[in-house]
Amino acid sequence: MLIIRPAQIIDVDAIFELILGLADYEQLTDKVTGNTDLLRSHLFGDRPVAEAIVAELGDLTIGFALFFPTYSTFLTQPGLHLEDVFVLPEYRRQGVGKALMTAVVKTARDRGCGRLEWSVLDWNQNAIEFYQRFGATVLPDWKTCRISAKQLAQIATASEID
Repeated sequence: MLIIRPAQIIDVDAIFELILGLADYEQLTDKVTGNTDLLRSHLFGDRPVAEAIVAELGDLTIGFALFFPTYSTFLTQPGLHLEDVFVLPEYRRQGVGKALMTAVVKTARDRGCGRLEWSVLDWNQNAIEFYQRFGATVLPDWKTCRISAKQLAQIATASEID
């Protein structure tokens, strides 16, 4: 029987293994620089910055969704950003992803969020179609911008010198 529930501290190792599975699927294994200690601290430390929901089948954790709060100035409402949703390949097309997404959607609704947003790789047509079936709009006009930790340090240091 499938169980969808908020992650607990005992789930950190399983969630990190799923993160590694996601990185492998997205061909981004070389980009994983974190570890279970950081994940544990960020999910369950003194100042949590993200939350996770897990999908269990028996004793096996087969999927997860990780999200964090955002804010919309135009809506003047809180929102949620879904960082990742992942289901082990052998358990896909069985409603697990839908159950995880539904749990995140209900969380956003219950918190009075004005929207739920996430990114999807442009080559991941299966994910795009899944999200569209769920009712999502893939925004064609927006691009994700990113400044890495190394760049943050360089920019901050240069700004302090100026």
